[in-house]
Amino acid sequence: MFDIGFLELMFIGVVGLLVLGPERLPKAARTLGLWIGKIKRTVSGMQRDISAQLEAEELRQKLNEQQKKLDESVRQVQRDVESLAEPDRPADPPRKRGTDKTPAPGPEQRLDDALARARRGGSDGDDERPDERPVPSAADKDASSR
Repeated sequence: MFDIGFLELMFIGVVGLLVLGPERLPKAARTLGLWIGKIKRTVSGMQRDISAQLEAEELRQKLNEQQKKLDESVRQVQRDVESLAEPDRPADPPRKRGTDKTPAPGPEQRLDDALARARRGGSDGDDERPDERPVPSAADKDASSR
């Protein structure tokens, strides 16, 4: 910090001895040393705070850059997926004029319906086999015999 040599320190010590005297010089030197120590600690604390703030700002900038890159790559993937999905879509069949019928459900809708039926724990009778007939109960047999 300061470029003070041995001769300058000797000169300051002699002047301090003449001005303060031998009784007060050690106490003044100790007090001066404590003040210098406090000043050094304060300056080093400020330097640490400033460097921490600079590092935090650099990290924020890097994080923002990475977030922008990530957003751009997500948008690119989304565009790629959309461009791949468009040719696979079946074209809507041409409708006749005057008909308000809804088109038949596509494979995705049929799959969703089948999954919903399976979750409910049974079928709605849509997929019942025609060769299977319901088994009559005992009450039905009694009613038919009368």
